[in-house]
Amino acid sequence: MILAIETSCDDTCAAVVTADGEVRSNVISSQGIHDAYGGVVPEIASRHHLERCTAVVDDALRRAGVTLDGIERIAVTQGPGLVGALLVGLCHAKALAAVRGLPLTPVDHLQGHVAANFLRIGDREPFEPPFLCLIASGGHTFLAHVADHDGFTVLGRTLDDAAGEAFDKGARLLGLPFPGGPHLQRAAQDGDPGAFAFPTAAKVAGLDLSFSGLKTALLYAVRDLGEQEARRRHADLAASYQHAIVETLAVRVERALGETGATRLAIGGGVAANGPLRERLSTLGVAVNVPPVELCTDNAAMIAAAALHRPGLPVGAHLALDAYPTGTLA
Repeated sequence: MILAIETSCDDTCAAVVTADGEVRSNVISSQGIHDAYGGVVPEIASRHHLERCTAVVDDALRRAGVTLDGIERIAVTQGPGLVGALLVGLCHAKALAAVRGLPLTPVDHLQGHVAANFLRIGDREPFEPPFLCLIASGGHTFLAHVADHDGFTVLGRTLDDAAGEAFDKGARLLGLPFPGGPHLQRAAQDGDPGAFAFPTAAKVAGLDLSFSGLKTALLYAVRDLGEQEARRRHADLAASYQHAIVETLAVRVERALGETGATRLAIGGGVAANGPLRERLSTLGVAVNVPPVELCTDNAAMIAAAALHRPGLPVGAHLALDAYPTGTLA
């Protein structure tokens, strides 16, 4: 069995996963304190990881019905993410691996989001490669071709903001709490998605994406309407803004399906929990796999899933590992 630890942002996560990808436990401890700041404060996130990491690991072992004696390998997120937060999880994993004499597998966070599709939960079977994959979260948005279990080829990526970041910034402009995605979706339920013609990065060629122009368009729309009118048309603004994000993603997915000839699509990352996005992608005429919501947001089970297809570093070789805030694991 693999014990995995994930601390790339503001969720302290630990999971136990078997060799065939069955999730025995998946514990996520969220730091609600960041809501007051409208976004994640890196220093506060790191300190909370320090306070919670041991308890979260113990909880994951307890829920899985195992002790450290039953763990054969440790996995941990090495990057990308908030470097201070990453270091807490990485140091914890290195210490456990050293004390218990276990191999340790460093995992790229983005590969983890892709690998969430490989997990087995209850009656849900793994979604096996090859497939096209859309990952959309608060920090990352990209389209990839997944040919096998141990990597992926990026076909297109955001040129500026991530999709989840666009949700958060748009929600803030509309006076909604952090994190913005769920609140903006609820606000949009009573609105008209065609009320405002927000941009969908139509001038960005190929499979790359852009959301900075959309955020600016919402800012101008709110300013031009005035405070009272913007409040009255709050639902229409939310619905139109959400529609623009969904269309920006869906158009690139449709292009990628046409260019690659892929007939299977997986989506992941926190934005995959968005209902209108799921509905829109279900109309593309291909098999669509969406992991359960708890596997779309940051979690340690997906890190274990990625580690299943990567070698573990022997005791001693992992002590020099360092976190990386940007880029990908070579």
